[in-house]
Amino acid sequence: MATMTPTNPHPPRDRRDFLAALAAMTLVVLSSNILVQHPITFGGLQDYLTWGAFSYPIAFLVTDLSNRRFGPRGARRVVYAGFVLAVLLSVVLATPRIAIASGAAFLTAQLLDIAIFSRLRGQAWWLPPFASSVVSSAVDTAIFFSLAFYCGPLPGLGLTISDALALGGVADSCMALPWTSLAAADYLVKLALAALSIAPYGAILALMRRRDGCFA
Repeated sequence: MATMTPTNPHPPRDRRDFLAALAAMTLVVLSSNILVQHPITFGGLQDYLTWGAFSYPIAFLVTDLSNRRFGPRGARRVVYAGFVLAVLLSVVLATPRIAIASGAAFLTAQLLDIAIFSRLRGQAWWLPPFASSVVSSAVDTAIFFSLAFYCGPLPGLGLTISDALALGGVADSCMALPWTSLAAADYLVKLALAALSIAPYGAILALMRRRDGCFA
């Protein structure tokens, strides 16, 4: 007797959910690439925080929910598609250096987030999103701020990042922001938001489980 291959009972819903995740990811990364160029100017925080510190961590929430909804393969599709759209739009609405720094940090950190989340998938529901965000946020912060705002010569090369971009035909003017203090404060904000996002993650996860009842 021939066996039937199981089919997905909700393909239109899956497509809608994927497009919603993709739109959310693109919006978060694009807005963050613009907001990160604007330090918070009150309370003496201009050397420590940009507005992007409060918007970008939402990207990890989108990735983790995509991982739960579609599995690691589907989550990587959201990341890849979001990466391409966000970088292309950021080249127009931000600066080439911000777009490059954001793309490198985003792709590395989000794929690391997916790998850690998937490894911890069978643990308590709150552990995968929290642990993956803590580790991947550190990587994301280090890559982005060092590439985006470091204006000095690259170790061992004698060239600045602006010089390297010029060799590739990309005009660049470095924004000399205090990137180490910005990175440290940004990571602290990401840690706080990683903890705070556990509640909305759990609420959205419960809604998806009640709606579909077909994923872990």
